[in-house]
Order: sequence, then C-alpha cells, then structure tokens
Amino acid sequence: MSPSPSSPPRNAGPAGGTVRFAVVGNPENRRTTLFADAVRAAGHPAPRVLPWRQVLDGGYGFEAGEFVRIDSPGENADVDRLLRGAGDPARVEGSALWYRRFTAAVREVADAARRAGAVPSADPEDVAVMFDKRRCHARLAAAGVPVPPALSGAVDGWADLRDGLRDAGVPRAFVKAAHGSSASGVVALAVAGPGRVRATTSVETTQDGRLFNSLRVRHYTTEPQVAALVDALAPDGLHIERWLPKASLGGRAADLRVVVVAGRATHAVVRTSRHPMTNLHLGGARGDLGAARAAIRAAGGALDDALHLAERAAACFPGTLCVGVDVLPATGWRRFAVGEVNAFGDLLPRLTGLPGSGAEGLDTYAAQVAAVPAVMEREHARRKEQDRENPVGTADA
Repeated sequence: MSPSPSSPPRNAGPAGGTVRFAVVGNPENRRTTLFADAVRAAGHPAPRVLPWRQVLDGGYGFEAGEFVRIDSPGENADVDRLLRGAGDPARVEGSALWYRRFTAAVREVADAARRAGAVPSADPEDVAVMFDKRRCHARLAAAGVPVPPALSGAVDGWADLRDGLRDAGVPRAFVKAAHGSSASGVVALAVAGPGRVRATTSVETTQDGRLFNSLRVRHYTTEPQVAALVDALAPDGLHIERWLPKASLGGRAADLRVVVVAGRATHAVVRTSRHPMTNLHLGGARGDLGAARAAIRAAGGALDDALHLAERAAACFPGTLCVGVDVLPATGWRRFAVGEVNAFGDLLPRLTGLPGSGAEGLDTYAAQVAAVPAVMEREHARRKEQDRENPVGTADA
C-alpha cells in the first residue's frame, strides 16, 4: 500500500538525514546539474530529473516522501517555444503568454507533488507573484519593505508612459516587462523634455518592429525610436519604477544579489557595471564584497542592514525554500531598497556562504540541500496536525 500524504517520508528521518529528491528542470540547465551535484555530494541518492518538456506534456509523477525542486525552465529552446509560443527563444514578445502557461504548470506540479505525499520547493502563488513585477512590488510595499516608487495603473504605450512620468514628476525611470527575467525587456529611460529622451536597453529592434534580446547594451535617443520600443513592449504588460541612483564601486554602478535559503541570507555577491543594468550576462562583473562592506561601514551602516532587508523581502514568500533578492544601495551606500525577488536567483557558481550564515563552505545549491531535511520534518508535522484537525473516514458514532 502506498504511503498516505501524512505518512513519514521514507529516508527523511531527523534533520540532516537522507532525503530522496526529484527535480523538475531541464537536464542540460546548469541549475539542474549543479543542484544534482550538491545532492550527491551531501550523501543523498541522485535525484530523479523530470525534464520540463516531459512535464509540460503531462508525463510525470511523484513519490511519497520526495522533495521536489521546481527549477527554471530556461536554457531550452523547445520548452521556451511551448511556453512563449514564439519560434525564436531570443524574442522578447510573448512574456504574458509564457507567464500564464508557466505559472499554470507550476500549480499543476505542486498540486501533483502534494497529492502524492511529496513536498514541493516552492509555493505556486509565491512563484506567480515573483514573476509579475507589479504584484511583487505591491506585496513588498504592503509588507513595509522599501522599494522604488512605481507608477500606478496600466501603461498602454509610449503616450501613456510619457504623460504618467510627467504627471508624477519622474524624469528617469526603469521600464520593465511585467513578466520578464534576466533583464529581458528592461529599459532605463531618461526624459529631459519634449523630444529629448535616452533609452538604455539590451533589446534590439528590427526594421519590421520585432524585439530580440541581445548581449549588447544599446541606446535609443530619438522619441520615435523610444515610442516604437515601448509600444512594442506594452501589450505584454509593463511595470514602471523610479530610477534610483545606485551607489558606485570602483567607478561602476553597483548592487547586491542576496540569496536567502529557508529565511536566512546565506550568499551575497556584488554586481557592478558601466550600464544601469548590472546583469552579469550583459557585461556586468562581480565586485569586491569586502570593498562594499567597507563602503557601507564608512557611511555609518553595516552589510547586515542589506542582508536583513533581503530576509524581510524573502519572508514575503514563505512557501518558497530559496529566493534571490536584488538589493539596491542608494548613492553613498547609506540606504537600501529591494529591486526584485527572483524565484530562480541562485545561479552563482563557486560562491560560498557568508561567514556566520550557517552555509560557510557551501555553494547556493549545497545550502539548499542542507536545509531540506528540516523543511521535510516541518512539513510532515504540519500534515499530521492537519490530519488531526480534519480527520477523514471516521465512522459515524
């Protein structure tokens, strides 16, 4: 007889015991392979890998007692085509369709895991909010987490955006595709007056108006160019934030990616760039965390201020084991805000844990693997309590 959802997970004894893992991911994706390496290195059986292509076709199942890591569907053209509906994975358009299909798939996976008595790594509603920049911003703001001020209401195109920025007195803004990731559809926009605009972005616009992600950051400096770009991005939804001037490190704009595992900030990296976007694939580079720590200390603060802020942001997504929080230091390193919370923000190869974090010597994946047994125990206890409060199959007296 198969174990019930409330039965103790096999091989998941006390915290630190052996756990059986399943990973929903693309086998060739670095996240999936690095996580599998961490599972084996910790002495657990090698995880079952369920390819997203197979999962989207409905060909998957889970076992009682498994911990199911829901991983990124990225780095696979076939999977992207199924989710986005576009023939070229470099296309920017289609993010709204991608969002609807992906979040629906995550809900189905999490529901199937729970029905089988397995434990998913992420709550579907958490994922849905993190992948909608408008909803994520609103959730953080409602929790008192400092975020850049944002325009309210829908933006249907350039005319709406131009008028909204003027009415709000915002000359510089980040225009973000609501469901984009990895800087896809992000535009750093400066408006100095009628016809005086400058848009910095990695989006390449073709002569026929299609949009493609590029590894080269470029500038659009005429209003017709910027209008065409914004009008093409708008149908998938836009989120508009005030452009907060960032602190600098070595003459380059800087921010922090903080990985939070099971509620605790375990890893942090400084990202620096000559451009407003600090993403490493766009020419950004890892900075010196020690230099950032010293700059914060010189401003009268402590790196812990940024780490605690990341933990506050992560606490807004309590059903998800691990998130990556983008912390924006203001000019002078005196204040911090949260730019984004990323469901798959843990790809920081060779980065080991912060001193005092409990993840010293562990990369981001090993830190998550180490946290799983305690998560499994808590979930098992929760399900037992739920069964006691809601017994089923009790005979009538």
